[in-house]
Amino acid sequence: MAVIKRRSIVIFSAVLLTVFTFILCFAALSGSASGANGGGITVVLDAGHGGIDGGVSGIKTGAKESEINLAVVKKLAEYFEDAGINAVLTRKSEAGLYGVASGTLKRRDMEKRKEIIEKAQPVMVISVHMNYYASSDRRGAQVFYKSNDALGKSLADNLQKHLNGLYQGVKDYSALSGDYYILNCTEYPSVIAECGFLSNPYDEALLITPEFQSELAYSLFCGAINFLTDQSAVYF
Repeated sequence: MAVIKRRSIVIFSAVLLTVFTFILCFAALSGSASGANGGGITVVLDAGHGGIDGGVSGIKTGAKESEINLAVVKKLAEYFEDAGINAVLTRKSEAGLYGVASGTLKRRDMEKRKEIIEKAQPVMVISVHMNYYASSDRRGAQVFYKSNDALGKSLADNLQKHLNGLYQGVKDYSALSGDYYILNCTEYPSVIAECGFLSNPYDEALLITPEFQSELAYSLFCGAINFLTDQSAVYF
């Protein structure tokens, strides 16, 4: 597993900060800066599951998907913040978003995520998950976007490209359209990033380590920055 050099991250973030400072200055002058606070670019990072919904579990260790999702999202938020981009998290702890634990918990949880997204008015939504499959042979990351959403597809393609490079000896995936609530609930470009298979012992061994979680977060961050660069004419 390749180890990301902290120095490289710092240098890259510094370059990005310089670039985005210029972009944000231009956006402020033109009145086109994104985000509910009117103060710059905002992204929403959604850690899938939480609370009584732990998601899937690791085939060997029993590690909870919800905990890994949150760990990756927190690391991803740091990369965005270091680059001068506002990161709004739908959840910051292992608690669910459904309030009192009774009734239609899942629906209330998802509706709260929608509320957070719409309030933030982001340039993108990245929902982080871990995958599971009946066969333990399947490995790697898979990104989904809403069908017929050109911006969502562009975001998914950029993230998929970077995630493919994380898993040595694993086939490259292509981003796929999917019919999921988090993709359909708003008009903001949204993706679900299934970052690896907890049903595969090799993927699981990587996914539970803080080092690989950092690599996942950095790959998602790089893909997101590529997307913003590609779509700069749209947003600014």
